[in-house]
Amino acid sequence: MIGANGVLVVFLCNHCPYVKHIGEGLARLAEDLRFSGVSTIGINSNDATRQPEDDAEGMREAAALYGYRFPYLVDATQHVARMFGAVCTPDFYLFDQKYRLFYRGQMDDSRPRNGLVVTGDNLRDAVAKMLVGEPAPDNQIPSLGCSIKWRENDS
Repeated sequence: MIGANGVLVVFLCNHCPYVKHIGEGLARLAEDLRFSGVSTIGINSNDATRQPEDDAEGMREAAALYGYRFPYLVDATQHVARMFGAVCTPDFYLFDQKYRLFYRGQMDDSRPRNGLVVTGDNLRDAVAKMLVGEPAPDNQIPSLGCSIKWRENDS
């Protein structure tokens, strides 16, 4: 599951318009990364009782719709999201081959309704730097999206 050169962990969900906007681009990016020895793992930490579209069946449908060929996992306890400090969907964490956080930031500048094509340029640049041993990008722009839907008793 962990690539020889690193891993990209992405907090996703099924209902968020920001995730829907990047879905196909994320699938393409994950395939490109796989050929570079970087694996991708998707994690859904949303409370499906608050957001029913984010249940396991919805995850299977989203994976099929966008062409995700990476594991898309449920964080039922929401402990993983809390340990990472994830706050939104999508939220991206790129780790190097020694599992050190190299990049936490946006995929690219594309957003729903801003007219920019989803390219993954920010993540692709970070991966390229990581693979050749350069320092992480100085400008790591936080990702923007929907807030994680925390369980009522835990928020």
